[in-house]
Amino acid sequence: MSQFLLQTSWCIPFYGLIGAILTLPWAMGLVRRTGPRPAAYINLLMTLLAFIHGSLLFRITWNHPALNLTYSWLTAPDLDISFVIEISPVSVGAMELVAGLSLVAQFYALGYMEKDWAIARFYTLLGFFEAAISGIALSDSMFLTYGLLEMLTLSTYLLVGFWYAQPLVVTAARDAFLTKRVGDVLLLMGVVALSALSGSLSFSDLEIWAETAELKPLTATLLGLGLIAGPIGKCAQFPLHLWLDEAMEGPNPASIMRNSVVVSAGAFVLIKLQPVLALSPITDGVLIALGSATAIGASLVAIAQIDIKRALSHSTSAYLGLVFIAVGLKQVDIALLLLLTHALAKALLFMSVGSIILTTSTQDMTEMGGLWSRMPATTTAYLVGASGMVAVLPLGTFWTMRRWVSGFWETPWWLVLILLLVNGLTALNLTRVFGLIFTGEPQPKTRRTPEVPWQMAVPMVSMTIVTLLIPLMLQQWQLLLSWSAPLRDIPASGITELIHQTAVPLLWISGLIGVAVGGAIYLYGVVERPVRLPWKSVQELLAYDFYIDRLYDVTVVFLVSRLSAISAWVDRYIIDGVVNALGLATLGSSEGLKYSISGQSQFYVLTITIAVGLLIILMLWQF
Repeated sequence: MSQFLLQTSWCIPFYGLIGAILTLPWAMGLVRRTGPRPAAYINLLMTLLAFIHGSLLFRITWNHPALNLTYSWLTAPDLDISFVIEISPVSVGAMELVAGLSLVAQFYALGYMEKDWAIARFYTLLGFFEAAISGIALSDSMFLTYGLLEMLTLSTYLLVGFWYAQPLVVTAARDAFLTKRVGDVLLLMGVVALSALSGSLSFSDLEIWAETAELKPLTATLLGLGLIAGPIGKCAQFPLHLWLDEAMEGPNPASIMRNSVVVSAGAFVLIKLQPVLALSPITDGVLIALGSATAIGASLVAIAQIDIKRALSHSTSAYLGLVFIAVGLKQVDIALLLLLTHALAKALLFMSVGSIILTTSTQDMTEMGGLWSRMPATTTAYLVGASGMVAVLPLGTFWTMRRWVSGFWETPWWLVLILLLVNGLTALNLTRVFGLIFTGEPQPKTRRTPEVPWQMAVPMVSMTIVTLLIPLMLQQWQLLLSWSAPLRDIPASGITELIHQTAVPLLWISGLIGVAVGGAIYLYGVVERPVRLPWKSVQELLAYDFYIDRLYDVTVVFLVSRLSAISAWVDRYIIDGVVNALGLATLGSSEGLKYSISGQSQFYVLTITIAVGLLIILMLWQF
């Protein structure tokens, strides 16, 4: 039985794809009499089968060495393109996380999308979505991974533009697609170069190759920058981060997946490429710089948003920025832990947010208030998800950050400061959102807001329990540091020792400060309960994401438009001018030659002979 499960592990991503294909008749409107509900049930069934299959496989692979399954696709002289599947606790665990979150998101969508006329099309796209992400989790081939990333980009475009009758949705889908394409093109260049340099695109082979590879510094840097461009776009990192904010125009069940595992897919590829990226110190420095800028910048931008989904989506970019820092510091285990704990907590937060949006029909937090007594299950889910996001209560992120600052002597002091700042700002943002939504006086749209139906409540409560059990799961998997274990064996002195010894209490205190400041303002009304920051210029700077879009307009967009205008002018007046001049010359010469035609063959032969003779003389003269 175990061998059968291992040999059939490659088919787990196909469960979602099969579900998407089977629901096409409903999505395309070929089946109308039964209504769209059977499409949802088919996808739910296939996702449940994938989850069960993955659970059995995860139990088999735990504490066992990785197994690679190779399927040859194209073989030719000096060319062997194969699809390699890695069966290991990490890859299977990542795939199981995707299947589990997809299952709860699809169950949740039964209630959220109940009255939507295109629910069958939505489930078809979710199945396609799930197949791409699950394949990325299992793939050990960069060639296969790149193809699956393209599937992910396409499905993101289709899901963001799901309500295509709204102009803003169409614009958001277009921007998300084009932004990701920038990173994907650069990634493709890196993949082609990597294939030529290493002779293989298997992540396992690349890790072995990177141990002995000797590349020129410029080559290694350009290769690393090309390879990280794709994950930068997928993980919504600066400067390719604007798409995630606009992607919140899509349905909320898709946002659950997008903010938990879709962004994690790009980071998972980055983690697999880490041995190759380590060949260039500049690449690691770029990862740390971009991750730091995104983590701090997105945390600041989040506290100035009044759209509830955008306030949470910016925190997604911030935490993925921490993942980039971990990869840049070669701390892959921390990056994986961050992806796990963030995905579960953020999925729960977006479930509670979706419940609020459905019952109030708005995403504007200025139109909300007083929901805690009317929606107790949603309030509890939000509180648990928020606690799991910050290092305040002993939930998932607390243990991850404790392991980060306590498990590595080489942890730099500036990283501790970044973690303190991000943790405090996130706690402040989540407390602010809670205060604006759940406390205060009820607004017109929140006075008669019932709790969500059971189709949404069951997965939300289930995810609440799972989030509370994260510490127990981490302990079962032996991923927690013992309180009694020494933090380090290497002695330290001065301020460095002080920072490292007090890092964990400082993290706790930073979170408590964020909660206290947010609570004092938005819960207890120590000052007037503001929706916006007291400084208008700062508010606008953060609300408009540091005016990055306008910066693009005056730089990249302006440059491209000017180059396009110059190209159009050259094409019209130079290229077309030369072609038109040649045409006129040909026409004029032909008109002139027709008057020299005598109709005598002797004259033609003489002309040809003279021309050939001149050509021969010219050739002999050249030699």
